[in-house]
Amino acid sequence: MKLQIIVAGLILTNISLYSQDRITGRDFATRSEVIAQNGMAATSQPLATQVALDILKRGGNAIDAAIAANAVLGVVEPTGCGIGGDLFAIIWSAEKGRLYGLNASGKSPRKLRLEYFRNNNIEKIPSYGPLPVSVPGCVDGWFEMHEMFGRLPMKDILQPAINYARNGFPVSELIAYYLDSNTRLLKDYPNIKETYMPGGKSPAKGEIFRNPFLASTLEKIAKGGRNEFYRGSIAKTIDAFMKSQGGFLSYDDLSRHHSEWVEPVSTSYRGYEVWELPPNGQGIAALQILNILEGFDIASMGFGSSEYIHVFTEAKKLAFEDRARYYADPLFSAVPVSRLISKKYAAERRKLINPGKAGKIFDPGKPEAGNTVYLTVADRSGNMVSLIQSNYRGMGSGMCPPGLGFVLQDRGEMFSLSEGHANVYAPGKRPFHTIIPAFITRKGRPWVSFGVMGGDMQPQGHAQIVVNLIDFKMNLQEAGDAPRIHHIGSSEPTGEQMTDGGILLLENGFRWEVIQKLLKMGHTIQWDLGGYGGYQAIMLDERNKVWYGASESRKDGQAAGY
Repeated sequence: MKLQIIVAGLILTNISLYSQDRITGRDFATRSEVIAQNGMAATSQPLATQVALDILKRGGNAIDAAIAANAVLGVVEPTGCGIGGDLFAIIWSAEKGRLYGLNASGKSPRKLRLEYFRNNNIEKIPSYGPLPVSVPGCVDGWFEMHEMFGRLPMKDILQPAINYARNGFPVSELIAYYLDSNTRLLKDYPNIKETYMPGGKSPAKGEIFRNPFLASTLEKIAKGGRNEFYRGSIAKTIDAFMKSQGGFLSYDDLSRHHSEWVEPVSTSYRGYEVWELPPNGQGIAALQILNILEGFDIASMGFGSSEYIHVFTEAKKLAFEDRARYYADPLFSAVPVSRLISKKYAAERRKLINPGKAGKIFDPGKPEAGNTVYLTVADRSGNMVSLIQSNYRGMGSGMCPPGLGFVLQDRGEMFSLSEGHANVYAPGKRPFHTIIPAFITRKGRPWVSFGVMGGDMQPQGHAQIVVNLIDFKMNLQEAGDAPRIHHIGSSEPTGEQMTDGGILLLENGFRWEVIQKLLKMGHTIQWDLGGYGGYQAIMLDERNKVWYGASESRKDGQAAGY
C-alpha cells in the first residue's frame, strides 16, 4: 500500500507503509536464520564473517575469531570502526561457565583542562579536529582478550586483515556510500585523501581498495604487540602528529592506557537475564527500559500496535533522562547502577506513564542511596563473544596520523562542559560511551549474544530485540528484521535538555492507522529511512546442540556457520 501522508509537517509521497512477507505472514520482509553445529559468526561485512570462520576452522576459538573479524572490519569498514577507536565486549567462557566484561575505552588527554574550553569560549566540544580525540583502546582490548582466552598466535589472527589491507578488497555497497559521505566531509583534514581517496575520490561499490599504510601498521602490531601501539613507533607518530595539529593527546596518555575487566550487570525480564556492561557506557538504559516495560502486558498489545509503541517510547524517555543525569566514568562519579536497574525504581518510574498521552518533559529520577560495528562469534566448545567497536561519527575525528592508515576517534565530544555534571570533562577521564554489547542468559545458561549499532539507538534497539524475542515470539532473524522505533530528542549526557517530548522516528513497516493513533496521543512523528542501527546475533539451541545466526539487511553483513 502506497500513499501520500503528512507527518510533523513533512509531505511523504509513495511511502510503502507495510509489505507482507508471503511465507511467514509478518508485516515485514525477513528470511531464514542460519543454522550450524560447529561454529557461527555474524558481522556487518561478509569478508569479516568468512575470516572468523576460517580462524575457527584452523583451531582458533571464538575469541581469536572475534579479534580477527574486528581487525578485518577496520580494513573493509573504516566508516564504522578501526584501531583508532574503542572496544567493549561480553564473553561467555564455556570452561568457566560465566560471563566476563571488558571495557577497552580510552581516557581524555591529561594535559587538556576544563579551563581551556572556558578560556577559548568553547561551549561544546567540537565533533572533528584534535579536541575530541581520546586514547584509542581497541588494540589493547584485543590483547587483553587474547591473553585471557586466546588460543592461536596473534600474528596468525591479524594476518587476514594485513592481507586485505595490502592486497585490497572489493568495497561493498553500503560501505561505499558511507566512504563517499565521510571522505567528502573530512577530505580537508590531513592525510585523509592520501589514505582513503586514491585517485582523488573514495572507492565506489565493487572497486578494489587498498590501504598499505594500515597493512604496515597491523604488521608492526602483530610483531611488537600492544606496546608497539602504545609505547613504540606508532605512539610516537600519533604524539608528533597531534602536537602538529594543536591537539593534546600525547605519548604519555597512550603509554598509561590499560583496559579494564568489569562485571556485567543484568536484570531479569520475564524469566530471562539480560546482560549489559556498567557505565561509562549506556547499556543499563536498555535494562531500565525493560524493567519499566515488564509491568505491562506487552504480548497482548501486539507488535506494531500504537499501545506498544507508546509505552515503549515513554519508557525510553524516562530511562534516557537518568542516562543524561547519572551515566559517566564511575572513577569520577558514583553511578547508582544497582538502584537504577532495580525493580522497585522501575515501578516508581512506570507510574509516570500516561497510557493515552505522550509526555513532553520528564525529570530524571531520584534513586535512593554515538556509526559502529558489532560482531558476535561462537565456537564448538560453547564460547561466545559479543563485541562492539567504533570510531564514533563514522570515521571519527578526521585526525589521520601520517603513514598509519587509520583515523583517531572523537569520543571526547561526548563530554559535558557544565561544571557539576557527572559527565563533565576532566583530564584522564573516560567519556560517556554509546557503544554497548549485549547478552541474554536463561537459567544461568547462555542463550543469545547480540548487538544493535547506532548511537542512542543502541539501548532502544537492545530492548526492542529482547521484546521481539520474548514477548512477540519472533525467531532470531525476524527479531532483527522487524521495523524499529527510534525516539530522539531526550536530554543528553553533554548537557542538552529535552523540552518538547522529542521526535518519534518510525521505520517503514508500521501501519497508517497506528501512526494516526500515536499522533492523537501527542507524539511528534517523522518517517525516517535510516538511523535504526545494525543487528547481528547468535543463539544457542542447547537441546539440538546447534547455533542460530542472524544478520539484518540494514548493513552489508552476513551470518554464516559451519
